[in-house]
Amino acid sequence: MIVATLERLEILNKAELLGKMIGESEVAEHYRHCWKKLKRDDTAQKLIAQFTKAKERYEEVQRFGKYHPDYHTIMKETREIKRQLDFHETIAAFKKAEKEMQRLLDEISVLIGKAVSEQVKVPTGNPYFASLSGCSGGCGTGGSCGCRT
Repeated sequence: MIVATLERLEILNKAELLGKMIGESEVAEHYRHCWKKLKRDDTAQKLIAQFTKAKERYEEVQRFGKYHPDYHTIMKETREIKRQLDFHETIAAFKKAEKEMQRLLDEISVLIGKAVSEQVKVPTGNPYFASLSGCSGGCGTGGSCGCRT
């Protein structure tokens, strides 16, 4: 049973304040702006829907591999739609804003983890930050990264 101490409540209050500061940051504002723009872009939404359908067909083909009768056609279609997604201005801007937001959250996570201990593992999804947090490779490294597996 966890008892709510004054110290714990103070930490949670400060975490809430930090979350609010992050939400009001320029990075978060830009992310939300790009997200709203993406949602209003009909062409982008159609491309996303096409890609979702193509991805489903791709996954079906992957179950059978090159022996599937439509293997080459579906592989080509999926690559073409993915390329269109990657080069669509609104989608590219959103992806960039999303990466910037993730980078900020990763940096904050590492700073908080290091404030506790150099050995604290912080899941960031980014190999650069993972190495800064003392763990690189999902701890399947047998402890060679310095963490306790």
